[in-house]
Amino acid sequence: MDPGRRTAISDCVSKGQVLFDEPLNRHTTYGVGGPAEAFFQPGDREELARIITLASQEIIPVTVMGSGSNCLVSDTGVPGIVISLADRLDNFHIDGASVTAGAGITLGYLVNRCLQAGLAGVENLVGVPGTVGGALVMNARAFGGEISTYVDRVCTLTLDGKEQVYRREDLQFGYRSSSFRQDEIILEAEFHFNAGSPETIADLQRRFLNERKARQPLKQRSAGSVFKNPASDVAAGSLIDKAGLKGTMRGDAEISTKHGNFIINHGKASAEDIAFLIKLAARAVKQQFGTQLELEIRTLGFQPGYWEDAGLDG
Repeated sequence: MDPGRRTAISDCVSKGQVLFDEPLNRHTTYGVGGPAEAFFQPGDREELARIITLASQEIIPVTVMGSGSNCLVSDTGVPGIVISLADRLDNFHIDGASVTAGAGITLGYLVNRCLQAGLAGVENLVGVPGTVGGALVMNARAFGGEISTYVDRVCTLTLDGKEQVYRREDLQFGYRSSSFRQDEIILEAEFHFNAGSPETIADLQRRFLNERKARQPLKQRSAGSVFKNPASDVAAGSLIDKAGLKGTMRGDAEISTKHGNFIINHGKASAEDIAFLIKLAARAVKQQFGTQLELEIRTLGFQPGYWEDAGLDG
C-alpha cells in the first residue's frame, strides 16, 4: 500500500486503531495467515463509516473479520483494509426480554448475560466462538437451535457508508446462511428471547458444553467445522471419517482424530498445509461418495480459482 493511502487511512482513525502490514496469524483461531496491508479496529460507528467511505472513494479492497474464529487466511495475506470488529462495537443492553448487542460482542458474552437475566434461547450456543455479527451472517446453529430464531432487528452499514435497518421480516436465514449482502457490515442486532429459569438454562448450558467437549477438539487450534453438512441426516465429519482421513497430516496440520470436520494446527502449520487437507477431504468425499462438500469456513486472500480443483467455492 502506497504511503499516500496509508496517510489517508491513518487520518480517519482517532478512537480506534490501524496497523499496517499486520500479521493475521495473530488474529485468527487457526493461528495462520500473512499480513493485512491495513488492519483496522474501529473506535465507533462514525470512524468505521469514514474508513468505508475512504475505501470506496480510493477503490481500496475491504475485508471484514469478526473474531477470526471461522477464517483461513492465506500465507500471502490480504490486500487492502481488513476490518476487525472483535471487542469493538460492543454496546450491550437488556430491557426485559429484549437484548441489543453490538456486532463485536462475543457469543460467549451474549450467552452468559442471557443466563444471568433468565433469558432462554441461546444456551445451545455455549462454547461457540465468534461475534454476534459473524453469528448472524452464518446463522450460528447448534443442537437444533439457530440464533436467527430470536432476531427482531439488525442495523448494518453498506460499503458506501450508509446505515440500513432490517426488521425480521426483511431477512431470510437458512442453514449456515443469511440474506445479508457481501457489501454490508452488521453494526448491531436486537433480539427477543424467552423468559426462563436461570437454573434450567445453566443445566442446559452444562449439558451442551459437555457434549461439545466430548465430540470436538476444543482445546486445539482450529476454525470449527470446515465444511457444511451436505444434508440434515448426512454429516460432513462422518463422510470424512468413512473416507479414512482422520489423523491425516500435512506439516503441523491434521484432520482431527476426534472429529473429521475439524482441521487442527498443532502449532507450526501454514495456511497452505491446512488448505491441502481441505482439498484432500473434499476430493476424497466426492470420489468415494459422490457428494460435493461446501466450505463453512471463510477463506481470505487466496487467488481466484485456488479452490476450483477440489470443486470448492473459496
